[in-house]
Amino acid sequence: MKDLGWRVLISLLSCMIATGTWAQSRSLQPSVVGTWRLVSIESAGPDGKPAQTEQATGLLIYTKDGRAAVQVMYPQTSLSNEFVHDGYEATFGAYELEPERHQLIYHVQASATRDKLAGKSEILHYDFPDARHMIIRPTKVDQHWSVTWARY
Repeated sequence: MKDLGWRVLISLLSCMIATGTWAQSRSLQPSVVGTWRLVSIESAGPDGKPAQTEQATGLLIYTKDGRAAVQVMYPQTSLSNEFVHDGYEATFGAYELEPERHQLIYHVQASATRDKLAGKSEILHYDFPDARHMIIRPTKVDQHWSVTWARY
């Protein structure tokens, strides 16, 4: 009778491994894959510390096959920088994850700012404060911003 219990357990584990259920249950970490809506953007104040919250609307998409796209619209502004052109941010490209370091490498294929960002790669740090939110920050010490996203 004891043999039957072990056989059932081994059969169950074999099925879980074969179907991927074992891997899914072990990986409780949230994934960047999916569609996200912009919650907030914090940028640096005059002293270089994060202080200013930008009012904007945005969408971020990460696909399973390593593609990414982001669009952010800043209302009634002509803000322009490396990421934003005339109040509008739009990029698409590919990404790679380094989960052990909580880093995402974003390879920008095209951007609304054209040559300022297109063809470059950004190394970003990501965190999940809970199952529904993700915070992305730059790893460059001279950049002081963070973006909070929520799952759709």
